[in-house]
Amino acid sequence: MTSTLWGDDPSQDLIELRKRLDEFIITFATPNVSDLFPILAPFDLQGIESKAKEQLSWFYGVFESMIKNRRNIGDDGKKKEKISKDFMQQLLELHQRGDDNSSLSLNEVKALLLDLVVAGTDTIPTTVEWTMTELLRHPDKMTKLIEELNMVVGNQNTMEESYIPQLVYLDAVIKETLRLHPVAPLLLPHVPSETTIIGGYTIPKGCRVFINAWAMQRDLELWDDPLRFQPERFLETDINYRDSNFKYLPFGSGRRMCVGISMAKKMAALLVGSLVHSFEWRLSEETKLNLEDKFGLVLKKTESLVAIPIARLPNLEQYK
Repeated sequence: MTSTLWGDDPSQDLIELRKRLDEFIITFATPNVSDLFPILAPFDLQGIESKAKEQLSWFYGVFESMIKNRRNIGDDGKKKEKISKDFMQQLLELHQRGDDNSSLSLNEVKALLLDLVVAGTDTIPTTVEWTMTELLRHPDKMTKLIEELNMVVGNQNTMEESYIPQLVYLDAVIKETLRLHPVAPLLLPHVPSETTIIGGYTIPKGCRVFINAWAMQRDLELWDDPLRFQPERFLETDINYRDSNFKYLPFGSGRRMCVGISMAKKMAALLVGSLVHSFEWRLSEETKLNLEDKFGLVLKKTESLVAIPIARLPNLEQYK
């Protein structure tokens, strides 16, 4: 994610960045009594607001330092060497455009960078872990996926992004995983800008609205045998992530749906495909697979998956 957003910046301590991201996500996901009773907000009873402000200040300080370097202006005001355009550079060009209708403020640039790095850091590994858990629980599905990878990729090659469009069963496996285990079970909160009536219910202006995607994607009225892990259901239908329906929306829907769908699809497919294609996976005798999860902004397993990889490709060079 950081390479995509601002390139390989040697000045960044990625270990510290990851630690801070984990802390920020925990703070963001912690239930806040002030959200339920706004009259209590000025007291910050749980200290969540002060903690969030401190964490936000740290991230914005990091981004400001990078933006200063990116503008090619040092302390002496001289131009530095030209750098290639990455996402940060594109945002800075929008910032410098000077058009009130299409330009971005510096705070908006920093906020976008933080949104993207937070949204893309925890979600994809969580999806991969749930996918591997379901495949290990269902050996027949694992075998079917291996057969597809053997046919499309072959054992003389390594999994690459170019193979993804041909791996239809892999796509179905990930879609089914996101149906049963949506990374953001309540999506992200929405706040209406004006009071609205929907389905006979009055939604007041400024209230916080959550969408229970987890429940909708397990609804018996919408899905056949909804609790069963059955990737084949997505081979028999044309349901996709961008459909305007209300039974499958792991990335949200409409104008506010996740902007990172394309990257998430490719990253999850590449990671799962690589793990299954390159290794046989086994569980230790004392390991018992379970699907218990812990509720939060990101739906994670209560106990992390631990599995044993065994190399299955014939050439060791393929693992470099």
